[in-house]
Amino acid sequence: MARDKFHNAVRRGLEKQAWEITHDPLRLEFGAGDRLEIDLGAQQLLGAQRTGKKIAVEIKSFLNDSAMLDFHLALGQFLNYRLALERLDPDRMLYLAVPIVPYQSFFGRDLPQLAIQTYGLKLMVYGPQDEVILQWID
Repeated sequence: MARDKFHNAVRRGLEKQAWEITHDPLRLEFGAGDRLEIDLGAQQLLGAQRTGKKIAVEIKSFLNDSAMLDFHLALGQFLNYRLALERLDPDRMLYLAVPIVPYQSFFGRDLPQLAIQTYGLKLMVYGPQDEVILQWID
């Protein structure tokens, strides 16, 4: 599976926030023959108990001419991955990573907002040039 153009930028952004990358990619086997690859698996360790929040991150660049098409594809992928995680790794939260420019120009529109609210999408907004995570939206 090909990596997203901004894969390494998101990975470094997470590492700057003290996330430990545990999977690159996070591979899931769901039933007979259904193999899924989520871009990253990470955890943030809390204190001496060495346990903490676990996440999976699907990275998208939104570089195509149609942000709506990119969104349709990302939403379908996100929902399928979330279903698999709920069954196979229910403690891991799934985030859709989107760059700041499409987030500002597209994600405030009515349909993306309705989809975010209806489906409970968790977003991670990143700056690809600075390799930073700018915002977490739960």
